[in-house]
Amino acid sequence: MKINFFSNFYICLLLLALPQFAFSQSADFTIKDVKFESQGITLAGSVLEPEKPLAAVVIVHGSDPVKRELEFAKRLAKEGIAVLTYDKRGVGESGGVYVGPSVGTNNIDPANLNLLAHDANAAVKTFQTYLKDKKVPIGLLGFSQAGWIIPIAASKNPQIDFMVLFSCPTITTLEQLRFQFYTNGNNNFWENHTEADAIEHTKNDPDRYQFAATDPKTSLNTLSIPGLWLFGEKDIQIPVKLCIEQLNALKVQGKPFEYTLFSKLGHNTSSGDDTTPVDIAVQWMKQKALSIKKSRFSK
Repeated sequence: MKINFFSNFYICLLLLALPQFAFSQSADFTIKDVKFESQGITLAGSVLEPEKPLAAVVIVHGSDPVKRELEFAKRLAKEGIAVLTYDKRGVGESGGVYVGPSVGTNNIDPANLNLLAHDANAAVKTFQTYLKDKKVPIGLLGFSQAGWIIPIAASKNPQIDFMVLFSCPTITTLEQLRFQFYTNGNNNFWENHTEADAIEHTKNDPDRYQFAATDPKTSLNTLSIPGLWLFGEKDIQIPVKLCIEQLNALKVQGKPFEYTLFSKLGHNTSSGDDTTPVDIAVQWMKQKALSIKKSRFSK
């Protein structure tokens, strides 16, 4: 192919004018490295965009010091879902300070959860500027601790159209700690305990720490966007049956929330050899995005 000097010169000017992201291309989607501001610090991530995205999601982290979830994002992008994934604050190329037990700080303190919700909303705002199709529905997708962050973010951001939550709690932060102390990392916990035991303990055990609890239901009660929770019945991080009980109460109130329970899985609903939870989430996102777009066009 013959490319003239002016084409090359134009490309050079374009790259100089847009220094904050780099481009790469796969057979199915483009990848752009991006940087954006949130609460006075710079976060770094990547935007993965198929040619004609059916839906779009920002990935929200769990509690660990996690860099951008590129492999998971690529899996979604190959299915036609645009993704923004970023390094958690204080991790990788992102500025700020990581908060968590591994560094001796409380990452489920309300101040930190609200800060991480700000980060997620800053990511949504940035994502919208990169998407070619400005009408594609945008959701939040997250893991574990994101069960507290996503409802906060969505309740403050009308641009969020749906939520997908892998192994995410609907209980308060203090209740989750009670359950986690009860299971104590024992993978055989459910061989020796009943659901009734777990629920009783989670609701009534004395708290080992004193800080204000965050209840995701406070935000969920304000939301009318679709949500999908994916649970593993053998989870020893969150009491799944209690979370489902609370979701059912919200559904009775008319909330468009759904869940799927996997009898053989634990907390690893988004990873591991069983791809069924992610496959279900992908199809659900496509269906909800299509329904949302049809609703918008009919107005």
